[in-house]
Amino acid sequence: MRLVTQAMVAFREEAANIYANERDKAQDIGEDITREALDRLGVSKIDQRLFGKMDYKRSRYVFHPDYAIRQALFVDSKAEDLAGRGTATLQTAQTSLRIMHFRAGVPVDEQGTLPPILTLAGNEYLTTTIFVKYNYEQLTTEQFRLQSITVACVPNAMLQARYNPDANTTIWRAGRNAPSRGEPFRVRLVYELLQARMRWRVQNVPMPPANFVWQQ
Repeated sequence: MRLVTQAMVAFREEAANIYANERDKAQDIGEDITREALDRLGVSKIDQRLFGKMDYKRSRYVFHPDYAIRQALFVDSKAEDLAGRGTATLQTAQTSLRIMHFRAGVPVDEQGTLPPILTLAGNEYLTTTIFVKYNYEQLTTEQFRLQSITVACVPNAMLQARYNPDANTTIWRAGRNAPSRGEPFRVRLVYELLQARMRWRVQNVPMPPANFVWQQ
């Protein structure tokens, strides 16, 4: 989480400039920024390809004083106008958690399809999913002003009991899909609910000249 957040803090001025001058879809701009920011900062690498519905995927080592662990790092980009700055929309393929919440008064229980531990070529990798959300103001049809970046780390399924044990204790809200029309399942991660359980899991990166302060 600190790695991805630091990458966005270091790149935020360029990110704002790219959004101001690029003439493309806001989502596509965000995807390009995320990959460029992380590639510029760099990570330790393991020669193992990852697959999945994420913009940035890396097999890497995480080093601690007492051990090293293999990690499957998945980072996905989101972009939305300021009205949606409090949530991020996910698919089941982007989380290992069981997704439990209420939709129109009816309990929902959907299993995320990303494994909490990936086994590749006989080695195990801890799955980590992080979402980078670009909160923008739309000035014209093709012109945007980037206002802030939200970085959110979704818990691994091994922490299910702490973050989403049932539909009443949840970090989710109903997505913008219509089951009646057969649209694929979507769910919204609610930053406020996630942050209430563990503050560091949601970081807000303001645009310069405002200072970034890590939330612990």
